[in-house]
Amino acid sequence: MSKPVKERKSRPVNLDLQTIHFPISAIASILHRVSGVITFVAVGILLWLLSISLSSPMGFAHASDLVSGFFAKFILWGILTALAYHIAGGIRHLCMDLGYFEELESGAMSAKVAFIATAILSVLAGVLVW
Repeated sequence: MSKPVKERKSRPVNLDLQTIHFPISAIASILHRVSGVITFVAVGILLWLLSISLSSPMGFAHASDLVSGFFAKFILWGILTALAYHIAGGIRHLCMDLGYFEELESGAMSAKVAFIATAILSVLAGVLVW
């Protein structure tokens, strides 16, 4: 004897992605994960550059030539910005693990502070790179 099949209730489905709005704390958390992936990939690039630069004086000149162009400087600036955000977001998450900034308002404020700190560090990284 088979069981009767339940009919699925027809629920409305929102497929318009422009109407979905994440809270700022969710955006900060997602960006922290993205910056972690960027930092992970960047470690390989930076280790490769370090390996070239330490291989010989000619290798150092080659690595110096590689990072002297605008595109390479832009990539380095992006890596430093991702690292700065990952550190700021990591400190935010550590504070949340200790029991601070867990409410909606304080979580949103800590996300804004992380964004502002990243913007300041990003400008400083731009000054350092260029």
